[in-house]
Amino acid sequence: MKAIWNNTIIAESDKTIEVENNFYFPPDAIRSEFFQLSDTHTICSWKGKASYFHLQVGDASNPDAAWFYPHPKPEAAQIKDHVAFWKGVEIQK
Repeated sequence: MKAIWNNTIIAESDKTIEVENNFYFPPDAIRSEFFQLSDTHTICSWKGKASYFHLQVGDASNPDAAWFYPHPKPEAAQIKDHVAFWKGVEIQK
């Protein structure tokens, strides 16, 4: 699986986990040079508190386009620190 934004592969792994039609990439699969931690947080009733990353590729930025669960609830333990995407990030198999 590949996560692509702004014609750039920002994450790649054959060990993604699919949850609710989102593919979560393991932490070692992301290209950290494109990720900047955001102050944004949201709450999922069964996964817990999500944290976000901004994407920066060249001069293009995509605020809060990736999220992860640093301390998920027990039901979502398998996606701890895994990163999922939205806001125009293309996921390819």
